[in-house]
Amino acid sequence: MADQTHVLFVEDDDVIREATQLALERVGFAVTAMPDGLSGLEAFRADRPDIALLDVMVPGLDGVSLCRRIRDESTVPVIMLSARADSIDVVLGLEAGADDYVTKPFDGAVLVARIRAVLRRFGHAGGGRAEQPDAGAAGGVLAFGDLEVDTEGMEVRRAGLPVALTPTEMRLLLEFSSAPGTVLSRDKLLERVWDYGWGGDTRVVDVHVQRLRTKIGQDRIETVRGFGYKLKA
Repeated sequence: MADQTHVLFVEDDDVIREATQLALERVGFAVTAMPDGLSGLEAFRADRPDIALLDVMVPGLDGVSLCRRIRDESTVPVIMLSARADSIDVVLGLEAGADDYVTKPFDGAVLVARIRAVLRRFGHAGGGRAEQPDAGAAGGVLAFGDLEVDTEGMEVRRAGLPVALTPTEMRLLLEFSSAPGTVLSRDKLLERVWDYGWGGDTRVVDVHVQRLRTKIGQDRIETVRGFGYKLKA
């Protein structure tokens, strides 16, 4: 039981909540399911789950606000659940600190695959050993102007001051710093950072790049229109 991955699932629809909980438990996850944002926040603080699945539209404290509260306290991975792929809620959830999102209605197998992909990036993988991000470099400290990236200690400093990154942001920066000056397409970043073996929504990349820019400097990552992004050497 101690080796089970613990999922916090916040969903106000009783049918979806119960069916999804059963589906996740069937493949070996331990699930705490809550019907609203406030009880979800209480459960998060009490149980400290390995991953949180948050529906955007839940009562009391909506999923986006709940994500912000969780992100203020933890770097635990968060997946948002949204009823519409084109909804502004998707972007708001990512900007609030979510690592990924899944559109409702979702296939149970797809949800499980996305959960496992996120957990692999965060080093849980169902109780296995932590996966170390591949920096694509020999290791040590890489310097780009006033930005320093310690690829062994997994630390970042800007002008000598520490920069707090989420694991997803760190993996994204490692990809850029492993090939400074090289344009990385959104699809390539989805594959390398988000572990997508299938097509994904490039908004996930765009929002995370913007979040990373606010922390390491807006002009450090350059947009190459029509191609992708590159780190200025």
